[in-house]
Amino acid sequence: MKRTCIYLTAIFMLSCTAKKEKASGSADAPSAFSTDGKKVLVYSTADSSAYRLSLTDTVEFKEMGQPLETQVCVFVDPGKTFQTYFGMGAAMTDASAETFYKLPKEKQQELLKAYFDKTNGIGYTVARTNINSCDFSSDMYTYVKDGDTSLQSFNIEHDKKYKLPFIKEAMQAAGGQLNLFASPWSPPAWMKDNNDMLQGGKLKTEFYNSWALYYSRFIKEYEKEGVPVWGISVQNEPMAKQRWESCIYTAEEERDFLKNALGPTMQKEGLKDKKIIVWDHNRDLIYQRAQTYFNDPEAAKYIWGLGFHWYEDWSGGTPMYENLRRVYESFPDKHIFFTEGCAESFNASRYNAWSLGEEYGRSLINDYNNGMVGFTDWNILLDETGGPNHVQNFCFAPVHGDTKTGQLIYTNAYYYLGHFSKFIQPGAKRIAATASRSQLLTTAFRNEDGKTVVVVMNQGNAATPYYLWINGKAAEINAMPHSIATLVF
Repeated sequence: MKRTCIYLTAIFMLSCTAKKEKASGSADAPSAFSTDGKKVLVYSTADSSAYRLSLTDTVEFKEMGQPLETQVCVFVDPGKTFQTYFGMGAAMTDASAETFYKLPKEKQQELLKAYFDKTNGIGYTVARTNINSCDFSSDMYTYVKDGDTSLQSFNIEHDKKYKLPFIKEAMQAAGGQLNLFASPWSPPAWMKDNNDMLQGGKLKTEFYNSWALYYSRFIKEYEKEGVPVWGISVQNEPMAKQRWESCIYTAEEERDFLKNALGPTMQKEGLKDKKIIVWDHNRDLIYQRAQTYFNDPEAAKYIWGLGFHWYEDWSGGTPMYENLRRVYESFPDKHIFFTEGCAESFNASRYNAWSLGEEYGRSLINDYNNGMVGFTDWNILLDETGGPNHVQNFCFAPVHGDTKTGQLIYTNAYYYLGHFSKFIQPGAKRIAATASRSQLLTTAFRNEDGKTVVVVMNQGNAATPYYLWINGKAAEINAMPHSIATLVF
């Protein structure tokens, strides 16, 4: 545990030197991309080492030509481009905010710098927050009195204690702006057929218009407080009946609520520029949901994109990355956006488990390669119990704040996330990248400033020397066991 705290200094010392897209690669990058005279900076995080986002090597491209089958390669083709990168960030829940304000001031500033500083941190540009309470709240709450269909009693006083101040400080640390989106876990109990914010239930049709107006009121009240809201999702996990705040929508119900109530209300309230995200649940049903929404033009016109989570492998199966590709191929004018994921079953003895970061790296690489435009982690910060949480659904965050000792505990997930968010800039285009060995996972992007960013993750137990090969020239690099590296040139 102590070792992870020491490594933080490495990233703070680091300075980063660092029209819709088609579902197949388009050759709109220069076909004669040149590696001549270019040095590749290699930043690494590796198990059983002190490397945490550390500059570990500088290599040069040399003539290579046709590689042999015995030579391990990562092939990158800058001439084939795909989706545009939107950004990365995390959820700023009640739990995160409460934990933040229990820490000493210097640790609060350290955390903000670690996540949002573009030079000395990992440069987050996206944030998510909850509308009404969620499982990661210390209490259950809404913003209106029972039965107030016209929302005359609407107020966000609850959020002014911790959540709004935390978001404001994060915005300042990020340079004054974050793309913040908000998600409800449940409407007020009186709007639902089970008269309970917990245990699923459904929104009653007679409250569609009141609930649609609720989103608009939330956005406007936040913006009165100086916190711009980039967008909303319709419902967190609309197919999950949970013991915490939850609400069920079939694909048709979510589509109809959107096109008949939420979309028109947002436009009527002057909020047509706000982005609307649908689904906001796992990869398993994502194609069926996409098909239902996007084949209805009256619903599709309101939708910026599909949100998804990574919890579909709860039964022990393999994450269904290919489902994203089917959506990307079929509906290339819509965005695919990761809206939540975390390591569950919190246990403080696992702070140093290397698998925490590898789960993030594996998901990020596969999901970007299948069309994802951006990534939002779940809680940005949790306490030493994996909470607070009013239903005992404790989990991991990349960083934990020990409210008893006042210390920050950095898991390796923080560094794995930084290998993407620190170097890939909003507006970047994904470019083609493949590896010739299965232990190496890779994805690549070309930033708007011309820098190329290649991420290579070694899942294996052995060091793997390889060549970064582009158009007949290659740079020789060594992938340490259980490591992730970002190559910048």
